[in-house]
Amino acid sequence: MKQWVIPTASAKFVAKMEDVLDVYHRPYDARYPVVCIDETSKALRLEVRTGWPVQPGQLAKQDYEYERNGQVNLYLATEPLRGWRKVSVTARRTSADFAAQLRALVEEDYPDAVKIILICDNLNTHQPHVLYEVYPPAQAKRIADKLEFHYTPEHGSWLDVAEIELSALSRQCLARRIGDAETLAVEVAGWTKARNASQRGVDWQFSTADARIKLKRLYPAIIT
Repeated sequence: MKQWVIPTASAKFVAKMEDVLDVYHRPYDARYPVVCIDETSKALRLEVRTGWPVQPGQLAKQDYEYERNGQVNLYLATEPLRGWRKVSVTARRTSADFAAQLRALVEEDYPDAVKIILICDNLNTHQPHVLYEVYPPAQAKRIADKLEFHYTPEHGSWLDVAEIELSALSRQCLARRIGDAETLAVEVAGWTKARNASQRGVDWQFSTADARIKLKRLYPAIIT
């Protein structure tokens, strides 16, 4: 008699991982765009001393002291195959904020899509029910009906392409002091415009077949 043996946590990881990997390998269809979404935070820090003189050929100088000016949240949505992304700066990261991101995707960014295939992590606010907390039932259902949710597994955020984009944003735009939300929004908008103009996409190659070889330790072992 054969028996499949696998820890419950690993079984859940494998199931969600293979689901997301299969989504990434669907043929491109503009009517059913695959969009990834994730968020990160940015601490705002004001300069205490400014006006350091800089000579040609010298590095800019910055005092080690700064003044804390709160923290903001950044939502990043991206369609990897189209080379498109959008970043929104918000004061908080609540269910209402996420609902607003979903509404914008459906009603503003993809109004002609039949259904948006959405990949995100399994944070408790990343659920379609948050729409009903913010919008009238008819609008909430209309938005929810155009979204097909696929969740990355716990400890599997690397499966969300939006995290790759957030890494690029952090290195290329956020890795410095920014003092206020308004300045941050302008800087992020410039980064987004330039990156979209170059149509930087992500050519995802890792497949379910690869996972079953390289991540074999997560899969069931057959005990006879």
